[in-house]
Amino acid sequence: MNLNYIRTLAALLILIFLSCQTKNENPPNVILILTDDQGWGDLSLNGNLDLETPNIDLLATTGARFDRFFVSPVCSPTRAELLTGRHHVRGGVYSTSSGGERLDIDEQTIAEVFKTAGYQTAAYGKWHNGMQAPYHPNNRGFDDYYGFCSGHWGNYYNPLLEHNGTLVKGDGFIVDDLTNHGIDFIKKNKNNPFFLYLPYNTPHSPMQVPDRFWEKFKNKELSQIGSNGPFKTQRQIDHTRAALAMCENIDWNVGRIMEQLQADGLMENTIVIYLSDNGPNGKRWNAEMKGTKGATDEGGVRSPMIMNWNGKIPQGKIIKNIASGIDLLPTLKDLAGIGHQPKKALDGISLKPLLLEQNPKWEDRLIFNYWKGKFSIRNQNYRLDKENNLFDMINDPNQTKDISAEQPEIFTQLVQAKEQWEKEVLIELPKKDERPFVIGHPSLHTTQIPARDGKGHGAIKRSNMYPNCSYFTNWVNLEDKITWDAEIPESGNFEVIVYYTCQKDAVGSEFEVSFGDEKIRGEIVEAHDPKEFGAAEDRSLRTESYVKDFKPLNIGVINLKKGKGTLSIKGLKKTGEALMDFRLMLLRRV
Repeated sequence: MNLNYIRTLAALLILIFLSCQTKNENPPNVILILTDDQGWGDLSLNGNLDLETPNIDLLATTGARFDRFFVSPVCSPTRAELLTGRHHVRGGVYSTSSGGERLDIDEQTIAEVFKTAGYQTAAYGKWHNGMQAPYHPNNRGFDDYYGFCSGHWGNYYNPLLEHNGTLVKGDGFIVDDLTNHGIDFIKKNKNNPFFLYLPYNTPHSPMQVPDRFWEKFKNKELSQIGSNGPFKTQRQIDHTRAALAMCENIDWNVGRIMEQLQADGLMENTIVIYLSDNGPNGKRWNAEMKGTKGATDEGGVRSPMIMNWNGKIPQGKIIKNIASGIDLLPTLKDLAGIGHQPKKALDGISLKPLLLEQNPKWEDRLIFNYWKGKFSIRNQNYRLDKENNLFDMINDPNQTKDISAEQPEIFTQLVQAKEQWEKEVLIELPKKDERPFVIGHPSLHTTQIPARDGKGHGAIKRSNMYPNCSYFTNWVNLEDKITWDAEIPESGNFEVIVYYTCQKDAVGSEFEVSFGDEKIRGEIVEAHDPKEFGAAEDRSLRTESYVKDFKPLNIGVINLKKGKGTLSIKGLKKTGEALMDFRLMLLRRV
């Protein structure tokens, strides 16, 4: 046989073998863990001496961590940027409640990208980018969702949650419960590629944490000074103690996730990412950085960021290059080998070279931090703050000395870049939100219409200034009402369920739910006057609303016609001092 023929045949067989191997190689799983209000300094890895986070630390020492990683100053915009790889203002996110947290439906999410590539997808936790379909997680690429769609929640023990649009009761402490769902998802999909998003809701207030974590901290003498000086009140101390205990609970749950990956033999084929959504929600130690949650200064936007992929990402790698939340989508799809062409241009860039290459070519870049008129900009070494003061972030992380006069060239460059970003990007944020709340979207059987999204008229007021877990109270005038700007995308019949509390003298009171010309009457036939709860579980005095167990009242079926208008609930008859306290309306398509 001809020698050249044999060589050619052998080479061909090798190519076929390698091709089959490539095709059969399992794409990597992805687990994205996002914490809520955990500062950069809330890890023992980063120098906090008052807590221990061994499982998260191990993720870093066996993977890579970004030394300068930046997110948005608050919850919703960071989530929008992680999901899309684009600045949150492009996606219509301008608030954390009352509809301003919704991510525009023409934005493509990371879950949609991975789902299209054949991945099973799930999210368990705090969504905070829209409650009603088509903004709901099930409409944004997630096959399975369990958690709560609004912002901060009022109770962390057995709370009212939802599973794919259906209201359910949580099981135990919420972070433990969310982790249980994540573990079950891993077990179920151990033979399939999966994308798991775990947006935990702690250490966001209310400051609740199981006893076994609190015992270590309840009387602990804190060894490190809080941001911008010593603690001034006992409340600040208690808040910090609780936050640290909540961080140790998070660490324990991260350990549980990693144990499950080990048990299922998935460590070598799973990328695990860990980060927070903004700076700390309190005056606790944060490495002398200026700013906490809500600020566009360094401490408000610098997040811990760890990426672990056993056998692929070098162990113990510390990446000094600045990076941002908008980089996660392009990075993860790149690492997973997903040849996805985005529908819209991404603002983020792939960090794959920084993760996998020893000395990658990398140009300095600019990272923009914007929230409600506060705007700062960061390059590798300097930050231009909201007032256009320039700071050396290597030598002055607390931003004490304006050096704009000393560095006029850099100052001018950053000022011009900020002005350009405002003209090209910020302009995309609408000055007025004209998006109504969608009722009866065909993709979701039940629509939640919470007090959070409504407008109280007359004497009606919220239980708290923070809307997300609030309810409406003080309904003492019959002519007062609650309204929502709404849209019905498809005509149909809907069962109406109102969640209420009331005193005994309110029995016999009547109210009306209406949209357009359609109306339905409801009557309170049973008193339900439970006490607010939450205080007994709080480790520090809360700022958000306490909660109550509201009673569902099914008032019948209403026919809603396609179109836009005002959804309204108003009183018709009042038998006592007040009509009711209102928390939620469900509209269920029948």
